[in-house]
Amino acid sequence: TNCLTTAWRLFKNLSEEQQRYEKQLIFEHPAFTKLCQQLLHNARRMTRGDLVFSLHALVSLGVPQNTLLVQTLVRVCQEKLNQLDNRCISVLATTVAGMDKDKNVSALQAGLQLLVEQRISSIRDIFILQNLMKCLGKDAPVFLKKKLEVAVLREIDGLTFPNALHMFLALVAMNYCSLPILNACSKKIQENVQDAPFRQLILILEACYTLQYRNVELFSALADYVNSIAYFWDKRQIILFLSACEVLGFQPSGLMDTFAEKVTEDPEFLTLKNLLCVLRVYSRLNYVPRVQKHLFFETLQSCLNKFLPQISSTELLKAVYSLGILGYLPHRALDELLQKDSKDELILSDDHKEQNSMMLHCVKTCMELDSPSFTKPEFVLTENFSSLVSLNLRKAQGALMELLGDGNMFRQNVQLPYKYHIDFEIRMDSDRKEVLPIAATDDHPNSQVQRLAFLFAPVSAFCLGTTHPQGKLAMKMRHLNKLGYHVILIQNKKFQEMTKEDAVEFLKGKIYSKDAFSFPEATVQDNN
Repeated sequence: TNCLTTAWRLFKNLSEEQQRYEKQLIFEHPAFTKLCQQLLHNARRMTRGDLVFSLHALVSLGVPQNTLLVQTLVRVCQEKLNQLDNRCISVLATTVAGMDKDKNVSALQAGLQLLVEQRISSIRDIFILQNLMKCLGKDAPVFLKKKLEVAVLREIDGLTFPNALHMFLALVAMNYCSLPILNACSKKIQENVQDAPFRQLILILEACYTLQYRNVELFSALADYVNSIAYFWDKRQIILFLSACEVLGFQPSGLMDTFAEKVTEDPEFLTLKNLLCVLRVYSRLNYVPRVQKHLFFETLQSCLNKFLPQISSTELLKAVYSLGILGYLPHRALDELLQKDSKDELILSDDHKEQNSMMLHCVKTCMELDSPSFTKPEFVLTENFSSLVSLNLRKAQGALMELLGDGNMFRQNVQLPYKYHIDFEIRMDSDRKEVLPIAATDDHPNSQVQRLAFLFAPVSAFCLGTTHPQGKLAMKMRHLNKLGYHVILIQNKKFQEMTKEDAVEFLKGKIYSKDAFSFPEATVQDNN
């Protein structure tokens, strides 16, 4: 056992390439074969500690699971399960968590689950508890997950920084979102973020996504830390971090500014894969750098042009679509895209036809509406999509009825050109003091009439913890603005939480306030 565990301790500190080489040397060594034979012969006479540590070392060194030796040790562990102390149970749980589920392993896991149920009240070590959580996994019954949660919370005051990092992974393994545990772990991580290696930061963000745990304070602390040491990090590491933030819908603005500077200073590091990732992150999070924004997009366009001879049709579409969302259309790449479209290469060459169709439609809409030659139309052809409103808009409909006094003073479910849709539309005089009947303004179109478009958007359409719209919503607002609408964007979740009286007052403020009509242009349209 000492021989095997020492070999494992030395082995795990090597690089992957060294591990492959050393593993071959170990397995081919005549003493290793003799050692395994001796282990097989003495398996049932070993102490409980030697038994579980030997199995752990063998599995960790990569001895195949289907060998007689590993299967024998698994069966002996099953036989001696009740004799194991909590430390041995923890080591065994760690080992089983990394093994494939065959007949013997599944039986051992089931036995471990029964043993944990009996002993959970006596386990006071968080490290042991999180190992058990990883072993029992997502298939553990809900009542046992709750018992483990209670046991962890009982010892939460003794939580260390390494425990906090691994607890995230343990909860992912169980597919169990415990807010009290996650909040405690988040606090500990924020206090010690400078001690977290890069890989752990990524794992934390991925765990938060899997568990649907959204903690803006935690994400901000991680992003601020990465930004503070960004000049010591490899640029590809920052791309991975930004990509993990993008999946969560979190906008780390400071880091995105810093990274934009890095790109403009040295764009040569960008591979095609990295370029597409950067474009996706900045477009989805609707972020334009505060300084040198034109230079940043020109640099990205130059990189995209460099890859045009080798880029696939779908990748080209994604790149142009991402830039289009931000109001920037790269001319050379766009010409190439339109040539491919004329040959039907974009829709027919990929399995994701519906998604490609949607992206192509957006690109063509951007070409038209974001063009410098586009002028605001005096009249926009609209139609009512349906007289019924969805359940989550009933409150807004009722508030507008009470505020305006008549259903003829507004329209609902309005379908516009370019496949755009608005929840409600009202029209006002040029001084924005009086709401006008819809029918009267339809019969006598007047360019002085102010058109208001109400968009009630879900929380997922905004960057996490903010009222900053994500890319597609921001593009829609920009285009509605071009069509002559003043856009009033409302976060529907907050609106639903208002009382009826507050909802009416809120909409009244939005309709009659001049500030409500301003739309900040967070784009680089003037490049076109």
